[in-house]
Amino acid sequence: MLVSSILATKSKNLISVSSNTPVSDVTQILHENTIGAVLVMEGSKLLGVLSERGIVRAMALNPSGVRAMRADHAMRPTQYRVSADASLEDAMQIMTDHRVRYLPVFEGDKLVGLISIGDVVKAELNIRLHEVNSLTNYISGV
Repeated sequence: MLVSSILATKSKNLISVSSNTPVSDVTQILHENTIGAVLVMEGSKLLGVLSERGIVRAMALNPSGVRAMRADHAMRPTQYRVSADASLEDAMQIMTDHRVRYLPVFEGDKLVGLISIGDVVKAELNIRLHEVNSLTNYISGV
């Protein structure tokens, strides 16, 4: 399975904020959209990913000032990315090796999506369920 298959099941809307967006606004965006992370962009340039986990880290380091903190001070800079034509295994390997829960997805230089570890696990589970059903049908002679 390819990363593009995961993207095909997700909303096409990429939710992003600018680098100077207050973290308090980001928390509202996360809540309203029922998501765990946003892309931090400056124009069309991806700067990083700001997740719920990043906000919790920022709170631990600056409890009284986190709500006024800017998104670019709480985000994780984009060091890792995956191609839309990469395999699910490649994405899982990057996420595991680098302990990241969100990966921006690119087609060439164009940002086309964001996948989460939950997306990857769900896709992997669907693959395994399909395999089990196929084997069960084969054994049963269906």
